[in-house]
Amino acid sequence: MRSDPKSHGLWELTAPAPPVTGPLVGDAKADVVVIGGGYTGLSSAIHLAEGGARVSLLEASEIGFGASGRNVGLVNAGMWVMPDPLAGTLGPPFGERLINLLDRAPREVFELVEKHGIECELERAGTLHCAVGRKGLQEIQMRAEQWQKRGAPVEVLSAEETRRKIGGGNYTGSLLDKRAGTIQPLAYARGLARAALAAGVKVFTQSEILTVSDTGSRWRIGTAKGSVNAEWVIVATDAYGKGPWSQVRQEQIHLPYFNLATRPLPDHLRTSILPERQGAWDTRRVLSSFRFDRSGRLVFGSVGALERFGASVHRAWAVRSLRRLFPIALDVEFEAGWFGMIGMTSDNLPRFHKLDRNVIAFSGYNGRGIAPGTVFGSVLAPYVLGDVQEKDLPLPAEPVEERRFRAVREALYRAGSQLVHLTEARL
Repeated sequence: MRSDPKSHGLWELTAPAPPVTGPLVGDAKADVVVIGGGYTGLSSAIHLAEGGARVSLLEASEIGFGASGRNVGLVNAGMWVMPDPLAGTLGPPFGERLINLLDRAPREVFELVEKHGIECELERAGTLHCAVGRKGLQEIQMRAEQWQKRGAPVEVLSAEETRRKIGGGNYTGSLLDKRAGTIQPLAYARGLARAALAAGVKVFTQSEILTVSDTGSRWRIGTAKGSVNAEWVIVATDAYGKGPWSQVRQEQIHLPYFNLATRPLPDHLRTSILPERQGAWDTRRVLSSFRFDRSGRLVFGSVGALERFGASVHRAWAVRSLRRLFPIALDVEFEAGWFGMIGMTSDNLPRFHKLDRNVIAFSGYNGRGIAPGTVFGSVLAPYVLGDVQEKDLPLPAEPVEERRFRAVREALYRAGSQLVHLTEARL
């Protein structure tokens, strides 16, 4: 997008074309204005329109421009925070309510894909959280126990079983989550946009918000060429928010994450590496993730930004790591490389904000945006429509948190990932 191959990489090359949209021109009226063309915004818009609301969606760039079009494509249940600590942090009734919502979140993604016929390379083979060393094994065992007592279909695999599932590696075990899967993330976002248009949503791209004003009963949202008047506003910009109501960005530390995609691998490697097509990632602090796309490209990623000196450092590390992980794959050649930003909150949990009168937002997905973003969108719709009260939402309303030294912390993430990748996995 915007002629930048490092923004969306493989996903831009292989996704179906986006639906035809354009900028907002002239003055319009709606019941709800949704700001942001990612998973949360599009899911909200679809469910609102299906509930009878008139909805306008404004996207400053293109559909899926933010994290929705740049991520790995793992459709996971839950958050990084384990269920018991999550429940303890939020307390009753929100803790278990959020856990239950996120437990079924992948299923809602899959049902939307099937309902709307979205072509997004859906794979429902589950995911593998791979343990590094004894500490990593203890971590996934604890995670499994906490989910199993809540009835989730997860199991811990031995080192040998993990090696068979992956086709390589030297992990001490893995957590197989049968609720999860993989998708082509940008294709999913574009498919949601088509579904929104079919439901009657007015979708406007290249429509950056320049002005907002409260008339007392409605909001007037102004762009370069037009405006929308609406009673409600849903801010669904998360880590890529700018302009009015961009304070959701201010409470997040940006963690860069990159992906590199090989050329389609030969058949003997496609059948030996991840033969069941799970998506995988490991328990390292500077983690690695890997998965296949539908055409047999191996997508390998980690923390870091593919810019300046970091680009060569991370690419060289990825080559070394893949050769160590899969010794049979000696000739590693990357076809695409891209990166984006993960918005990290102070406790690694998402937030629900009431930013102003009838202005609301879910944000802070902490690297788990696909399934949570989708279900949070479906939760916002009945709340705005008046079918659900605030006390029944999965998160309490909280003020926006001020994060100190954001720029310093973000610079440390970049430098730290480069330092790790300069020294790790050298042959």
